[in-house]
Amino acid sequence: MRFAAVLFVFAAVPAIAQQPASPSQLMADTVVAKWPKAMLPTLGSPGKWTYEEGVLLDGMTAEWHTTGNPAYFTYLKATIDPHIDGDATGTTPILGYPASAHSLDNIKTGQNLLTLYRVTQQKKYYLAAKYVRDQLRLQKRTPSGGFWHKDIYPNQVWLDGAYMAGPFLAEYGATFHEAEAFDEVAHEFLLIDQKMRDAKTGLLYHGWDESRQMPWADKTTGLSPEFWGRAMGWYGMALVDVLDWLPLDHPQRPALLAALDRTAKAIVKFQDPAIGLWWQVLNKPAQPGNYVEASASSMFVYTLAKGVRMGYLPQADEAAARRGWDGIQKKFVVTEADGTLTLNGTVKVGGLGGKPYRSGTFDYYTHEPVIANDAKGIGAFLMAGSEMEQASTQAIARNKTVLVDAFFNSQTRPNPAGGTELFHYKWDDDSNNGFSFFGRMFQRYGMKLATEKTAPTADDLKHASIYVFASPDIPSKNPSPNYMDAHSVDVIAAWVKAGGTLVLMQNDGPNAEFAHFDALGDRFGIHFNPVLRNHVLTADKTPGLLTIPAGTGGIFKQEHHTYMKDTCTITVSGAARSILIDKGDTMMAVAHYGKGTVYAVVDPWLYNEYTDGRNLVPSIDTYAAGLELVDWLARRAK
Repeated sequence: MRFAAVLFVFAAVPAIAQQPASPSQLMADTVVAKWPKAMLPTLGSPGKWTYEEGVLLDGMTAEWHTTGNPAYFTYLKATIDPHIDGDATGTTPILGYPASAHSLDNIKTGQNLLTLYRVTQQKKYYLAAKYVRDQLRLQKRTPSGGFWHKDIYPNQVWLDGAYMAGPFLAEYGATFHEAEAFDEVAHEFLLIDQKMRDAKTGLLYHGWDESRQMPWADKTTGLSPEFWGRAMGWYGMALVDVLDWLPLDHPQRPALLAALDRTAKAIVKFQDPAIGLWWQVLNKPAQPGNYVEASASSMFVYTLAKGVRMGYLPQADEAAARRGWDGIQKKFVVTEADGTLTLNGTVKVGGLGGKPYRSGTFDYYTHEPVIANDAKGIGAFLMAGSEMEQASTQAIARNKTVLVDAFFNSQTRPNPAGGTELFHYKWDDDSNNGFSFFGRMFQRYGMKLATEKTAPTADDLKHASIYVFASPDIPSKNPSPNYMDAHSVDVIAAWVKAGGTLVLMQNDGPNAEFAHFDALGDRFGIHFNPVLRNHVLTADKTPGLLTIPAGTGGIFKQEHHTYMKDTCTITVSGAARSILIDKGDTMMAVAHYGKGTVYAVVDPWLYNEYTDGRNLVPSIDTYAAGLELVDWLARRAK
């Protein structure tokens, strides 16, 4: 078990062959190289807590999750840390945060605090995030219960606010087990869908004044005059992000999925058929002065591509996302002489009311400045690109389920909000111990993640295609461990025989249970030996290095240099076969059993500490090796 990050000092190993960088990777690298700590000259207040900074960091986080490149996480952390006052225990834990303004815009960057808390488990990020959450508890609401966009915009709901507050609130609820947060998010989004959607076009108006007092508001409906592209982009992105965190059994989940489907249909309907892009004012492409716009186009690509990959939208919507992404490259992206990218074509701002007054008319929207390298435009571009990097595989195992065990490994930890949570080799654990990066690899293939919290039954497994076990508990790790039993072995074996794919990831002798767990592996001719191999005791980490040769087991097409610290070994018998042998010891094995397959390995080697890039030197490519394994597993999923 590894609970702390370490500084790795490795002997030299051959360089890993690099794939050509995608457009979004090149853009993320441009951001790192040119604008440290989000100091973009296009920001009105570089270095201050703003929603534009938050959107840019959303894009960098998306690229980190998609590539495993630690430079993007480092950028996120280096940008956010200066905003936090010490250990965040004071009355104002976020420096320069104007909580008294009660602005939904200021909520946006709070989601980056949640990312940092989930990864590092440092309490200061929780305290800062709680400060943001507490602002929402005091946010004024319209008579229908919608959040005011800001104190200075009374009784007004803007589409912008859906993205500024919704994903933060949903993730906060999921992280700290706050059911109230889910209800608030669902109410806000469905209120928008009900009050702000045009029945004829399916498009959403930018703003709604429930009091009907603002000059821009229709005196009957309270709606603003036009359909602004980026406003609807905010809502689409917010929906696909919120659905990631909303419980599957939440009563309003079907209604939110229906709202997303309506939104996607309108997005596809108003995509320019010739160039694949979207116009600043969505429904008036032929009106003089209108133009195609980069940030809205990127937001729509993200909404469609992610919605398809996550199973929220039909497969057919991917074609529109591809046309949009191609159009963005052709129209807005310029490669500079130094290899960095410039993103043109983002409208700098769009609002309603205020001083100077913004009318929300066609003339207003089409006369706001359009600039290059706008932070929110780049953020949306990065999010769109992170999805398009995954689009080529998302249909391979679409809507099939990969299940992770949380019964035979059911360790818990407290969280600073006073609750407890499962951790250690779990999909939703972003810390070093978790499987969140491993889970995202499966999601690249359109797979759904699920967790088995009880002893498996045939009914539980009938919807699962892949079942993952990692490091069964012992009393020193879990005072009340659940041990593998004969009935569970029979249930799992029957499921494999019928076509399931089983993944067994054992650990080293001192840190995992063997006697009972081996009853499961032995059924397939795979026996884990309770020894301690690849033991690492000093700053020299080379005993943990393990090379996977190209062609290993028909799984790994390329050679990979990986790291497996403190492992056991495997003995195979019967139909099982060794596929990776190192210094005479079997480290990986495969068995075919009936119509199914078993993959076994001596370590839970794909947990975040060794896949998220933060703790390994670049020559160690466990992330890339994991992608190849998941590709093989996903293609076998029944």
